Amino acid sequence: MTDPTPHATEPAQLLAAHGHQRKYPKGAIIITQGDPSDAIYVIVSGKVKVYVSDDDGREVVLAVHGPGDYIGELSLDRRDRSASVMTLQDSVLSYVSHQAFRDFLTKDPEAVFDLVLRLIGRVRATTDSLAGLAMMDAYGRVSRLLLDMAVEQDGHLVVPEPMTQQQLADRVACSREMISRIMKDLTDGGYVRIEDRRIHIERKLPARR
Repeated sequence: MTDPTPHATEPAQLLAAHGHQRKYPKGAIIITQGDPSDAIYVIVSGKVKVYVSDDDGREVVLAVHGPGDYIGELSLDRRDRSASVMTLQDSVLSYVSHQAFRDFLTKDPEAVFDLVLRLIGRVRATTDSLAGLAMMDAYGRVSRLLLDMAVEQDGHLVVPEPMTQQQLADRVACSREMISRIMKDLTDGGYVRIEDRRIHIERKLPARR
């Protein structure tokens, strides 16, 4: 469920210049699901998560975005926000009003194309994620997430972002208790090791158990 779109592209940088920069601490709620739409944001620095939650507080993370990404672009239809957004670290975002955004798109065809490509990328990512959730068991979803997030370091795959078991659970839509059992099995089986709160993938992960 990572965002496949490119980061820090020129159209995003130009759009950010049309807004007002705001600083947010880690854990700040930028957008609340169900609230009226009033603007689009460009991430200047930091990282945010996009998520949905129910009345019981259960949460599913839809995506994580970083510098150069748009968030809240669906607000152009003026409907209520479809998801919430929270900062994962201290962040700076540019707040761009609807009118400023529309004026920017009217004057810059390249920006329109960039936005369309990003939307297509996110639709594809969502489709792939839903297919994965439907066709994989919990082991498969965890394996896929870890591989999607991993980067190569010194010839080994490492998930660079420290993640708690609850964060993993939120990303794959299962309970923290299930994640605890899966990670224990993966560690005991020699598939992964955890060092300095980072997950190192030692060998091919199982698709199911």
